[in-house]
Amino acid sequence: MRIIGGKHKGRRFEPPRNNPARPTTDIAKEALFNIIGNYFNFDRIAFLDLFGGTGSLSFEMASRDCPDITLVERFQPNIAFIKKTSDLLQLSINIVKGDVYQYINSAAAYRYDIIFAGPPYADAKLKTLPELVLENKLLTKPGWFILEHSPRHHFINHPHLFQSRHYGQTNFSIFTYETKAE
Repeated sequence: MRIIGGKHKGRRFEPPRNNPARPTTDIAKEALFNIIGNYFNFDRIAFLDLFGGTGSLSFEMASRDCPDITLVERFQPNIAFIKKTSDLLQLSINIVKGDVYQYINSAAAYRYDIIFAGPPYADAKLKTLPELVLENKLLTKPGWFILEHSPRHHFINHPHLFQSRHYGQTNFSIFTYETKAE
């Protein structure tokens, strides 16, 4: 795993073995950060990383000087790896150990500019994530909810879909509060 941009560009790390996480590929990650960079200033946003896995997306945000990063993960070896790597690079990442769905339902007091979710592709609740995030009002009004998913999942008819991007077996669907009709 490596950081592809920002002040820690090129840094490589070895995530824990037997890791159940599926890290976002470098090609997909680079494309996603180019898209985000065209719409947001990294140094002015609050970022929530759901299903944080190895922390790859949070490390990218921190490397680009994002001042407010929260990561939710429940696999203890991943949490230990993220903490160790954050300490090594002196990154400020708020790590929450817990279930993503419980966090979504309990975090309504805080708003994020970008929320990224990279759930296991086989997660039975994956299709519900856009509605859960929007209904719980976790996004700021111009904010984005970015869902990483496989080509098997389709959100083309979702009223809050802003755009979709496809990179091999990695798809990103971006949702906002705006509806297609607006």
